[in-house]
This record gives sequence, structure tokens and C-alpha cells, in this order.
Amino acid sequence: MNRLRLLILALGVAGIAQSPARAAPSPAAQREIDHLLGYLETSGCEFQRGGKWHDARAARKHIEVKYRYLLQRDMVQSTEGFIADAATASTMGGDAYQVRCAGVTQPSAAWLRTELDRMRKSGTGTPK
Repeated sequence: MNRLRLLILALGVAGIAQSPARAAPSPAAQREIDHLLGYLETSGCEFQRGGKWHDARAARKHIEVKYRYLLQRDMVQSTEGFIADAATASTMGGDAYQVRCAGVTQPSAAWLRTELDRMRKSGTGTPK
């Protein structure tokens, strides 16, 4: 009986050791993500998903729903992960999201990364 208990304990420990550690985004990353969501909503740009264009408010709502879903499953740990997993492409069809501002269309991932880089260089959204 002791061998069986030892085997069960060893298998349990091995399973825990092989599970990747997951965590929510750091407070700094969460501030960056919140900034990007606000930036999107107030941008006045259009957002394409599913082959249709949507206004910025609808885009924020959609991406925020995806983000919350991922958070509940501990699937986003960084701002870059947020961009890649929640704001880049359709989960269902895999089509890349597009952003159109002042007639210029680009992938949403590039658009958000540009703002993230600008924000980090300026110190906006990061702890002082």
C-alpha cells in the first residue's frame, strides 16, 4: 500500500512540475493594456473583423471581451500577449484584424505595437 501511495504522490508531483506556471499580467502590463483599449476606443479609426468594418467603440468592446475570456483562463501574461492573442486575428476564422485611420489601413497588431512603443518611450502608462 505504501508503494501505491508513493507512486500516486510521485505522479502528482510530476504533473505539477510539468504544468506551465501561469499568472495574470503584472500591474504595469495591465496599465498598458488598459491604455491600448482606451487608445483604440478614442482613436476615431475603423476596425475590420469578420470582413466588416466597425467603429472604434465596437472594436474595443469586442477585443475586451476576448481579453476577459483569456484572462479567466490565465492565458495572457503580458501586453505583447494581449496584442497577439486578443487583438490580432479572429479566433474562429484566423483572419487578421485591420485598422483604418484617415484612409490608411494596416494590421491591428502593427497599429497597437506602434502605440505601445510610443507609450513606453514617453513613459505613459508605466510606473514612475
